[in-house]
Amino acid sequence: MTPGAHDFIYLASQSPRRRQLLEQLGVRHQLLLPGPDEDAEALEAEVGGETPTAYVERVTRAKLHAARLRLKARKLPAAPILCSDTTVSLGRRLLGKPADAAEAQATLRMLSGRTHRVITAVALAWGRDEALAVNVSRVHFASVGDDEIARYVASGEPFGKAGAYAIQSGAAAWISHIEGSYSGIMGLPLYETAQLLRQARVRF
Repeated sequence: MTPGAHDFIYLASQSPRRRQLLEQLGVRHQLLLPGPDEDAEALEAEVGGETPTAYVERVTRAKLHAARLRLKARKLPAAPILCSDTTVSLGRRLLGKPADAAEAQATLRMLSGRTHRVITAVALAWGRDEALAVNVSRVHFASVGDDEIARYVASGEPFGKAGAYAIQSGAAAWISHIEGSYSGIMGLPLYETAQLLRQARVRF
């Protein structure tokens, strides 16, 4: 291994999709998840007047700060820490993870027949350094009927996902085109992530 290079990273995310995308790059990683004493959801609280991009950057930096403290408290071996956050927006309106079926249906009705943005920030900390990158993609939904939306919501797929859908799920049938990064829409933009990993001298 190159002197000073890192052989693995910590992933401070519960998302199985982000794990899958790191594996696609060949990045060795270990999970660094919040403990029962941490209120991880509180980090995602919205602030009035904040733009969607400012929101996703702030939340990602907050996640990274919490993960740094977690690593120190658990006395784990030093290695870079990767965090990410994704939000969906219509104009300045944030469409986060739906709280229930009614909210999921309302969100998907808003997206039907319109173009929205998927904004994903990714941050990496190593030693005293850290860097952040943001990917913005545009996704166009065809018009979707209420029955189709109801079936999708009943499948449980919208829950835990910003914008109430996953691009790698059955909702892909509604997406007529995208402009941007497919992996970014999934939750981890691989081009930007690879640049950060190289900056931190992570081997992959």
